Amino acid sequence: MDSQTQQPDQLTAPDLLAAEVHARLAAGDEAAWHEFVSTYENRMYGYLYRLEGNSEDALDLTQEVFYRAWRSIATFHPGERVLPWLYQVARNTQIESHRRKQHQRFSLDEAREEVGFEVTSHARTPVQAAESEQAQDRVQRALMKLAPEYREAVVLRFVEDLPYEEIARLQGIATGTAKSRVFRAKEQLAELLADVADLH
Repeated sequence: MDSQTQQPDQLTAPDLLAAEVHARLAAGDEAAWHEFVSTYENRMYGYLYRLEGNSEDALDLTQEVFYRAWRSIATFHPGERVLPWLYQVARNTQIESHRRKQHQRFSLDEAREEVGFEVTSHARTPVQAAESEQAQDRVQRALMKLAPEYREAVVLRFVEDLPYEEIARLQGIATGTAKSRVFRAKEQLAELLADVADLH
């Protein structure tokens, strides 16, 4: 029950999942799932918040991401990196959410009941909150003016700190195209944010 104590078979590296932990997750071990969610929820929420520009939608999507992860954990290969897999789940979840806006929505209550966990409330705090609230609002508004593929590329690069190769893989494009998207997105953001410039 003491989930704060790191057990030898728990997540030993930030982005690697040990075979023992994978087995517990695949078996539906509730304590293992709580640990998994608390390890990654802020990263997923931050990514989705930047794409959605709306904390409620981002929180809903974050919960759906972990529900989907729970449903498909058996397809994950132990020893592989977790974040690229979760980013792919999050990306697909966000795209599908926009596609089905007019259709029946995923029932979060049903998911909570079935899975036995939900994303904790502290995920509501936007990540990367070093900037002032006003500056962060301006950055978010500027991000929402970019084309979706540019917005996603620049968020993955500068907020999530992914390499260009990983961004290219997630977006299904060449590495050069990923670099080009990030460069163009930076240029557009620089114009939109004349006095708020901390993208390197």
